[in-house]
Amino acid sequence: MLQRTILAALFAAIAAVGVYWWLSAPVVAAVNAGPAHVPDLANGEVIFNAGGCASCHAVPDQPDRLRLGGGVAIKSPFGTFYAPNISSDPTYGIGKWSEADFVNAVMHGVSPGGQHYFPAFPYTSYQHAKRADVLDLFAYLKTLPAVAGKVRDHDLPFPFNIRRNVGIWKFLFLDGKPFVADGGKSPQWNRGAYLVNSFGHCAECHSPRNVLGGIISSECFAGGPNPEGEGWVPNITQKRLGEWSVKDIAYFLKTGELPDGDSVGGAMTRVIKNTSQLSDDDLAAMADYLKSLPPVDGPPRPKRKEGGA
Repeated sequence: MLQRTILAALFAAIAAVGVYWWLSAPVVAAVNAGPAHVPDLANGEVIFNAGGCASCHAVPDQPDRLRLGGGVAIKSPFGTFYAPNISSDPTYGIGKWSEADFVNAVMHGVSPGGQHYFPAFPYTSYQHAKRADVLDLFAYLKTLPAVAGKVRDHDLPFPFNIRRNVGIWKFLFLDGKPFVADGGKSPQWNRGAYLVNSFGHCAECHSPRNVLGGIISSECFAGGPNPEGEGWVPNITQKRLGEWSVKDIAYFLKTGELPDGDSVGGAMTRVIKNTSQLSDDDLAAMADYLKSLPPVDGPPRPKRKEGGA
């Protein structure tokens, strides 16, 4: 009887490991067998700015936002991540990457070496992008200066430092669905929806997350605790922006100025440096979509302690 119990437990353990190994395996997209992509560098620059690539990947403490040597520290409840070098450097950056390497990294969160990227890299939003736009971005990045230097490793405690576990996270929170235009909406609204929900990845910061770090879908865009640990990210549904007009939102994305005349601060200043480079049409499209978001109550904001430490 004891022997049977031990064997059953052993087989159960083996089965559990097998399921884990299967669910956690990196999944990459097949190489596109169609005609070679002809890159549109102007569109690649638009995608670069919409995606805010410079916010995380530009070398800190220097003025050139196109020096993409990485190094920005991204704090989270799971540890501190350091944005990698995505310059055209062939040794430390993406200079030797293929188009397939880049598509799999951006849209599937898988490195050229077949490892999971941690979801501090917002591929949960980038998965909704168009492949052609991703390839245009890749072509544009290759025109930017090569920056030598390896970024330090992430500072993550066990078990969050085990990349294989990210496969389970992806199974739970990565749906793999492309963006689908809404035929009942205007082309401008659909353009805005695409930019906000794919490269703009606005929901990544402006949504509360569960204990596993996944966005709480019922409270998407409703704000919540700053994932970097300090402050509160505002609600950007009509719950908070009800009095803002479409023009107010577009002007904010262009200048960082609020309707009351105040200016944005904190991490959003880096976002505005990128969105300010977008065309007025794209800003109007994003504003049109954001204005259409229904009011959603986010998590309760903690009350400030009076006079306390």
